[in-house]
Amino acid sequence: MTALRIGTRGSALAVAQSSLVLDRLATATGREVELVQVTSEGDTSKASLATIGGTGVFASALRSALLADECDLLVHSLKDLPTAVHPGLTLGAIPARADARDALCARDGLTLDQLPEGARVGTGSPRRVAQLKARRQDLDVIDIRGNVDSRLARVGDDLDAVLLSAAGLARLGRLDAATELLGLGFWPSAPGQGALAIEVREGDQPDDLAKGLRALEHRESRLLVTAEREVLAGLEAGCAAPIGATAVVDAGLLLLSATVYRPDGTARLTSSHGVTLEPGSLPNQLAEVHDVAGRVVDELLANGAADLAPVGGGAQ
Repeated sequence: MTALRIGTRGSALAVAQSSLVLDRLATATGREVELVQVTSEGDTSKASLATIGGTGVFASALRSALLADECDLLVHSLKDLPTAVHPGLTLGAIPARADARDALCARDGLTLDQLPEGARVGTGSPRRVAQLKARRQDLDVIDIRGNVDSRLARVGDDLDAVLLSAAGLARLGRLDAATELLGLGFWPSAPGQGALAIEVREGDQPDDLAKGLRALEHRESRLLVTAEREVLAGLEAGCAAPIGATAVVDAGLLLLSATVYRPDGTARLTSSHGVTLEPGSLPNQLAEVHDVAGRVVDELLANGAADLAPVGGGAQ
């Protein structure tokens, strides 16, 4: 029997995330599972992500490999996955979500408020730029690229701090580098951050792969990230737009909050709504999630979100 093939980027984080899925898939299916490395433009270009299409560039090469039958499934960081449906592909599973927060990794154990005036903070995310400026206009925010290790290596050298995903640090065993975990209440992270997405070709899956996908699926995580990503889709904004979103479930109530920032951090708009998730089928609950996300989007647009950021027509 041939091995199941997981398409992955070659970065340490991508391999770590894909390896987590590999182990669970092998256990659930009883089959051998292997990684197939795929190189994208985002991996080879030194240009700013914003100029080459945002984080979606990482997904495009992987998706081409899946459609060409060079692999059987993909493992994505969900926050990097465009919200538009890709023809011929579907999200086969959303595993249990990890920590959705951003992590500040600063020299000398400093927190965001303790950084000196004019401190140099690195990030490649327009959302994080806007949030940093909204909190500390005095900071010198530097656009950076590179893997987690290369970014961390600049702290204490030419940078005072970098902002990274707490989940990514944890998956690499580097969470000890974080000097502050930024609470989602005042610092919403990217829609879907902390979650992985398993993408497969559309249509019936082989029985063992279908069994593996069922073992990986986590319903609550799917509901939460769907709510956040539908805000992004409803605003017609790209993955790199300065938008933060947070969904939580508490006693059967799904609460969704989203914030649109002016890129320079000088203004922002927030909308929050909730919906009671009635027990029952996933499609019915997803319809409820779609409704609450629509209310958040409508309120943001009615209050002028399009005047703050490139929404209402941004590319997916």
